[in-house]
Parts: sequence; structure tokens; C-alpha cells
Amino acid sequence: MGSGIPQLTYRQRYKACPVKCPIGAKPVTSVSEYMAILDSAFKPESGHLWFRGHADLRWRLAPSALRFRKKRDVQKALCLLAEFRRIADFRINRPPPFNDGLKWTQLAQHYGLPTRLLDWTSNAAIALYFACLLPENDGMVFVMDPTELNIHVLRGDRRLLDPEEDQNIIKRYLKLPPEQNPRGQKRTIAIQPIINSERIQLQRGAFTLHGNRECDLTADQAPSLCFIPILSEHKLTLLTQLGAIGIDELSIFPEPEHICSHLKRTAGLTGDTNA
Repeated sequence: MGSGIPQLTYRQRYKACPVKCPIGAKPVTSVSEYMAILDSAFKPESGHLWFRGHADLRWRLAPSALRFRKKRDVQKALCLLAEFRRIADFRINRPPPFNDGLKWTQLAQHYGLPTRLLDWTSNAAIALYFACLLPENDGMVFVMDPTELNIHVLRGDRRLLDPEEDQNIIKRYLKLPPEQNPRGQKRTIAIQPIINSERIQLQRGAFTLHGNRECDLTADQAPSLCFIPILSEHKLTLLTQLGAIGIDELSIFPEPEHICSHLKRTAGLTGDTNA
């Protein structure tokens, strides 16, 4: 017999999601079902689709530097890039040119510094992997056509911004002050990454660069933006299936600490060894 407590529907469960966009499909229970939904339901005009996996439905769709509630904290976060560049230039074997803001911003993002960049991937399976972490929480995979973000800066042209061809546009975004202005001219844009790390290459990485109009990406800026619910009760099954096709921590993180984490987990040694 049941407990007598009515179960929440998946739509009720996702009312706590702060991202303003529609649910694009029903929850998936298998990788094959997930891929079938993407193949049948998402047909972007430009031929591009980007994906982002959130392991917790309560997370915002905003870059790390703009998640702080207080303006002074946003200012502090954005100012860290200059300090990172000053200190890291000596410690990195092949540092970017000192005046190449995008390469330095990508590098800082890679090492965990808060920036205006938000990570995406062109690989749907990798986004599903990230959505399936934190098995106790409901998650989601966001899906969008990134080229529609750029129409307002490219005079109707549907394409991704190029780090070389569009470097002047990108530089203006990277120099924006911390204030958000609902009437601001700089809305979120989508840029092709500079492949300056193995992780970006393995994860098929891409970025949105957020401006001063809104911190969070919503369907108002990207009409195609929606998400596929990934319920907590299906996450472990999905992770197992992803592992069977080669999508796991070992394949998408090149750093040695992730090799060790993968080996411990596959050996069943996940408990606390410090006791």
C-alpha cells in the first residue's frame, strides 16, 4: 500500500527552478529515450544546438561572476581577472598574449575564477552527464539554438561570434562594469571558444558571454531555450548507460585527480578514509 501522501508531478517539482523558460519534453528514463527526444523535437533553424546540464534544478542560468547578490561582490569578482593575469603570467608555461582578454578569461574560467562566461557544450551526452551528478536532486538539460542570441549584434545574421573576426564586440563585453541595467544594450551573446585547454576540447565546450541587460539567460533573450527534466530517481541508471558508451569522468576530464576519482569510484572505494 502507498503512504497516502500524494506524489508531486514532475511539473510541480520543477516550480522551484529559477530559470524562465518552458519545459521542452517529459522526463527521460534512458539515454536512448533522451537522444530520440532530441532528434525528434529539436530542429534549430541554424543547425546549431547547445546544451548545459544542471545537477540541481535550483541553480541559476548565470555566469559565476554575476551570481553574487551585491554589486560590490560582482565588482570584486570581475576585478580578479586582472590579478590572475598578473600572477599567472609567470607560472603558466605558454601564457596567452597579455592583451588577449578572451583567452585569459577562458583560462581563468578553467581554473575556477568567476567570470562573465557560462559554459555550454555541443555534445548532448556530455550535458546529460553533468545533469546526472548529485543523484539526490532533480536536474535538467538546457537546450537552445545559440545563434539567435547574436542577431541583435550581427544585424540579423544567425551565426556564432568568432574570437578573431568579432574580437572588438567581445572586448566591449569583457570591459563592462558590474551594474545590471534592464535597458542596457549588451544582451547575452554566444561565442565559439578558443581551444586553449584539453578540457574544452574533450567537453566540446562553448560559451555564452553575459552583458549588462540581464545576468540570467531566459527565453526572452533566447526564444528556443527550454529544458529536459532529469529526475533524481533516474540519474544512476542514466550515468551507468552513459558510462557504457564512454561518457564518464575519465573521458571528459583530463586532469590526473579525475583519473584517481574515477578509479576509486569504479572500485567501490567511495567512503571516507580519513576516519
